[in-house]
Amino acid sequence: MTAHEALKAYFGYDNFRPLQEEIIQSVIDGRDTLALMPTGGGKSLCFQVPTMAMGGLCLVITPLIALMKDQVENLRQRNIRAAAIYTGMSYEQQKVALDNCMWGPYHFLYVSPERLESEEFRERLSRLPICLIAVDEAHCISQWGYDFRPSYLKIAEIRDLIKGFKVSKFQGSNIETNLHGVKQAAKPRETLPLAQVPILALTATATPDVVDDIQERLAFRKKHVLRKSFLRQNLSYVVRQTNKKADEIVHILNKVPGSAIVYVRNRQRAQELAVYLQEKGISAEFYHAGLSSKERSAKQEAWQAYPHPLPKGKGVTRVMVTTNAFGMGIDKPDVRMVIHHDLPDTIEAYFQEAGRAGRDEQRAFAVLLYDPSQDKAKARKRVADNYPPKEFVIDVYHKTCDFLGVGASSGQGHTFMLPIHDLCRIMHLPILQTYSALHLLTQAGYICFQEEQEIHPRVKILVSQREMSEYGLSKQQYQLLELLMRQYSGIFTDLQYVHLGDEAMRRLGNKATGEKQEIHDLLVSLAQRHIITYIPHSTADTLTFTCERQTDIHLSTDIYDNHRQQYIEKLKAMVEYADNNLYCRSQLLLSYFGEADATTCGTCDVCRQKAKSEKQ
Repeated sequence: MTAHEALKAYFGYDNFRPLQEEIIQSVIDGRDTLALMPTGGGKSLCFQVPTMAMGGLCLVITPLIALMKDQVENLRQRNIRAAAIYTGMSYEQQKVALDNCMWGPYHFLYVSPERLESEEFRERLSRLPICLIAVDEAHCISQWGYDFRPSYLKIAEIRDLIKGFKVSKFQGSNIETNLHGVKQAAKPRETLPLAQVPILALTATATPDVVDDIQERLAFRKKHVLRKSFLRQNLSYVVRQTNKKADEIVHILNKVPGSAIVYVRNRQRAQELAVYLQEKGISAEFYHAGLSSKERSAKQEAWQAYPHPLPKGKGVTRVMVTTNAFGMGIDKPDVRMVIHHDLPDTIEAYFQEAGRAGRDEQRAFAVLLYDPSQDKAKARKRVADNYPPKEFVIDVYHKTCDFLGVGASSGQGHTFMLPIHDLCRIMHLPILQTYSALHLLTQAGYICFQEEQEIHPRVKILVSQREMSEYGLSKQQYQLLELLMRQYSGIFTDLQYVHLGDEAMRRLGNKATGEKQEIHDLLVSLAQRHIITYIPHSTADTLTFTCERQTDIHLSTDIYDNHRQQYIEKLKAMVEYADNNLYCRSQLLLSYFGEADATTCGTCDVCRQKAKSEKQ
């Protein structure tokens, strides 16, 4: 099957967007490829189309669980088999997903980079028919990028585990599941030897240094970059100096119609600003990682629907006031305005968030609100908060171990829910600097600290199957226990993650009984009678010890000093961008990403002011 046939058959498009075809052909030819495409440029198709054309399995590495789930669901709606493995899945569910990818007609396996650290997963990986490794948000692998994730460094190692694939085992399945009638080529593709399985790295933000670093850290056999200009001709960049930011946001939103995103730095401000906008008659909601998945989904649905009404009379939301938890994977093309209430840490983060406006290629605006004296003072404080003294970081490590009850030479591989506020209260630690210390310790390899992880419900059965008859259980209670015993081995000895939305759960009893809330109520009733231990769904920070508790903690120059200096330089570049009133903003941004020959945009606030002055 050719790339064009796959594009039409599975995705319904007649033509590729600019650069997509070149990237896809590069991958099909077996070349390691770094693709630089602006936000909304259609990156997903760059690994989805070649995988369907080649017929093997694509291993997709992405840090975003919500994005994983969305893409898997979208692929399934196109009759393409896809699976995802993420934190909170039971052992049985992970095994089923891997078995499906091994033996079934599956074409995509989505995993987080942390999954690559599991020895069991790596062992199974060696037996999967992988034809392509796709690395999303590839800038996270570079220590010179703006969102470095240590787990990304494991990606290059897995290339040595991949044996290649045979398309012949998939050909019949492809034909059966293709509803468009496109048949595979008669001659099956030969088995790919190890060295030919390519990596496709994708990112929307990378400076020249980061571009080189990504290719080196992913062990590219030969450097190869395909780049689409980051120029956004329809997007006007504006910096508005003001010390009354909330009022300025109201003014802007009243002047420019359409859907909008307002980025703020903390959860409290998100909530307060959303309420303020509502009081001014503007439809707004707040969003941050501390909300439950149900709340986030409902708010996102109401915002994405705007201006079209939702069914059942539900209201829609024009403005989403949010922390940086909102944005990646959000596919809303008609956002007319992105406003930054606070100064971002880096040009990269600003450019990516601003780029969520105007994906429909119609006129849109990216506005940065800037109070020079206040914002510069806050920027200096951020350096101290994000990089507290090394002695403090070491102190946080030992106090966290003591708080969790982890003794010397123990803890390796164990994961704990970590209530940060309790830790800081009991151990007398400042909250912001403690968060930063835990992230620095993660980068140094001592722990893996993850914020706001979704923890699925867990159940342990406390009585034997023979004893259950003595409790006078209802039919529904007994059916639920039977289902749990069949589905989760080890549930009598350890707490097991259970998924209340599983198909088997939904089949339980009558249709209504299968609803999550009703199953939750049944589990609560069993727990109240001490038949089970039940820990409901929650969201929590988690900490995993990647090695035994250490006596001596060392923060290398690379992990601490170089990163601190880099953070200062990136923050300085962001301040200089905000202070600038001489040069075209689009030119400045493109120059930062290595496009030195960009022309003036004519639409940013600086260009408009120059044009106005020339007319006078």
